[in-house]
Amino acid sequence: MRRRLALLAAAITSLVLVAFLVPLALLVRTVAADRALEAATSQVQSLTSAVATATSTDALRLTAEQVNATTAHPVTVFLGDGTVLGAPAARTPAVELAARGRSLAVDVPAGQQILVSVQGAPTGPAVVATVVPESDLYRGVTTIWLILLGLGIMLVAVGVVVADRLAVSMVRPIAEAARVSHRLARGDLEARARAAGPPEIRDVATALNHLASRIRELLRAERESAADLSHRLRTPLTALRLDAESLRDPQEAERIGSDLDALERAVDQAIRDARRSESDSAGTPGSAPRTCDAAAVVRERVEFWSALADDTDRTVELDLPGLHDGPLRVALPATDLAAVADAVLGNVFAHTPDGTPFAVQLSARPSGGARLVVRDAGPGLSSSTGDPTTRGASGAGSTGLGLDIVRRAASASGGTLRLGQAPAGGAEITIDLGPPRRHHADMAAATARFWPLRPMRPRSERAVHPEWASFEPDGDQAYRGAEHGSPPGRHGRTSS
Repeated sequence: MRRRLALLAAAITSLVLVAFLVPLALLVRTVAADRALEAATSQVQSLTSAVATATSTDALRLTAEQVNATTAHPVTVFLGDGTVLGAPAARTPAVELAARGRSLAVDVPAGQQILVSVQGAPTGPAVVATVVPESDLYRGVTTIWLILLGLGIMLVAVGVVVADRLAVSMVRPIAEAARVSHRLARGDLEARARAAGPPEIRDVATALNHLASRIRELLRAERESAADLSHRLRTPLTALRLDAESLRDPQEAERIGSDLDALERAVDQAIRDARRSESDSAGTPGSAPRTCDAAAVVRERVEFWSALADDTDRTVELDLPGLHDGPLRVALPATDLAAVADAVLGNVFAHTPDGTPFAVQLSARPSGGARLVVRDAGPGLSSSTGDPTTRGASGAGSTGLGLDIVRRAASASGGTLRLGQAPAGGAEITIDLGPPRRHHADMAAATARFWPLRPMRPRSERAVHPEWASFEPDGDQAYRGAEHGSPPGRHGRTSS
């Protein structure tokens, strides 16, 4: 914008200067020529009186030679009897015209010739002539033109500098408002723009600040609503716990109590996340990013789901980087990545028949981060239900939140989510996860937490699976398997 305003000022100033300096330059040229001709005419006229009163040709010749010795422009005297005195010159038609009593100035190859008619000379009508060279006509004009050109350039430069200073007063508030908008986009809801500059720009800054305040209010209201909703679940949980304690079968009471413990931990975590401060939930710029080892998290979640896979006669193919390759870091907390894996694997169990094999592949991306691919041999994704990643959209009567959670988590890490068809004809879900970034704002709060229900127990099961009872991965995964829940049953679809 500054460049455009400077160019605009330069263009306008240049047009004004051209409209002023070009006529001025032509005027200077004309004035210089007029002055040179006026000086030469005065010189010629000083000799006309001597020509008119001369009694002899020799005396007149001597007078002409004296004049030529003291002037810069040679003078020629054409007498009526054809005698030429002074500087040699041809008797041209212009001389004949002047001899008839008409003084004039004509252009000649050497410059401009001035002819003054002298009537009443003893030898008849005479003509006194001189030639002003081109160099004398426009002497000093080039210097004045250069001065005018320099003055014009200086004025254009001054105009550009003044326009740039004025542009800064407008551009600086706009740039500040843009920086504030970027900070808001990164989640810094405390960012505010300073109202400065012209009234229109101040209105923009004020509107941006109002928008930021409104966003903060809406997020606070949403968090409070989520926390209140989660808090309301404690009453039915307490009733269920009392019912579980009243069971006569100790093993059955222990199993149901374990399920209630996992559900209560998930509810508590939801309340804590919902009531986090805005700076923590939105991710203040400069906060350290939360990362995890994708290989370790995916390995633990696949092992967790393998119990249900065995019960439903599913073959699981797992392809992970080797231990010697080191940790595979991604820009997602372990809790979020575990929720992503649970959502995708939960869809496999919810939307494919028993016995359908599936594969999980995790690999490093050339640009950093990881790529998680989950394929199955089921019926695949239906195109008639629209975009399955749309929040709340599901063609199977479910909440339609699973793949939306996956999409937002991938986007928060700097990656993408792609849906396709597997070679076996089923669904293929590809999740690109970005690498950890220095000084990256923690975007985990923008990704909704996902705690699926615990798995449906096989009808023939009478004992509790150890994986379902308690799961604590080591390393940098600060999460519990029970807090993330277990695979959903085959009753409904997690998302599509």
